[in-house]
Amino acid sequence: MLSTAPIRAYIPVSDVARARRFYEDKVGLRPKQEYAGGVIYECGGTEVFMYPTPNAGTSKASQAFWSVDDIDALIAALKAKGVVFEDYDMPGERTAQGAVIAGGAKAAWFKDSEGNIMAIIQTL
Repeated sequence: MLSTAPIRAYIPVSDVARARRFYEDKVGLRPKQEYAGGVIYECGGTEVFMYPTPNAGTSKASQAFWSVDDIDALIAALKAKGVVFEDYDMPGERTAQGAVIAGGAKAAWFKDSEGNIMAIIQTL
């Protein structure tokens, strides 16, 4: 039923202006459209909707992940922009940049300005 329908990820934020600075200045997203008090970004052909809510940052799980080709280079670039990566105690090897290698992938997590957990993942 829904397998052919596009799906849009949500990023809940408590302060839209602060979150925009994080996602646009540090992560490099460019706004596609302002909508209902939030912002739609296009990422790799899909869309994500950042919207205001008092529930931002309350999930203990990852909100979303970006599938990337070179996670170590991206970690270095994001760190240079001020993104701070989380250090979870997980089984598996670690790359020099801090990505966890397990289950056929390299993964790293960071929190955005609103406390949401986001991830970048490279399939091996």
